[in-house]
Amino acid sequence: MKRVLLLAALIFSFGVLADNIDTYRFSSVTQEQQYRHLTESLRCPKCQNNSIADSNAMIAADMRLKVYQLLQSGQTPEQVKAWMVARYGNFVTYEPPVMASTLILWAGPVLFVVAGAVVMVLRSRKRTGSGLDAEQQARLDALLNNRKQP
Repeated sequence: MKRVLLLAALIFSFGVLADNIDTYRFSSVTQEQQYRHLTESLRCPKCQNNSIADSNAMIAADMRLKVYQLLQSGQTPEQVKAWMVARYGNFVTYEPPVMASTLILWAGPVLFVVAGAVVMVLRSRKRTGSGLDAEQQARLDALLNNRKQP
């Protein structure tokens, strides 16, 4: 009997470990689609590689709630995104705008490829000689010629 009770307690305790699921009521299907699109297009500041829709971090849950509240108050998706950028910075979007502060993000990969190409060209143009002066080269040639003639 104790084993059955222990097993039942163990089975029912797994419900405690389940994640909280956000359940929001939307006034229209369009508003729900806007919510889903926004939560998938905003980056979690803690996880950095997940959207707030995919993240289980507490800050992502707070951000999802704020997106819901802003949409419920009648703001457009652009206004919601602008609010998030004002609060968390351009990092919160997956496509930061081209500005002076984000220029390295956009130009960095191109500059890296160009620098690599320049290094490859310069290394291929390097002198392929032996690096010996004339006297040393003549001595080497004489040694090689003597070796070839048995």
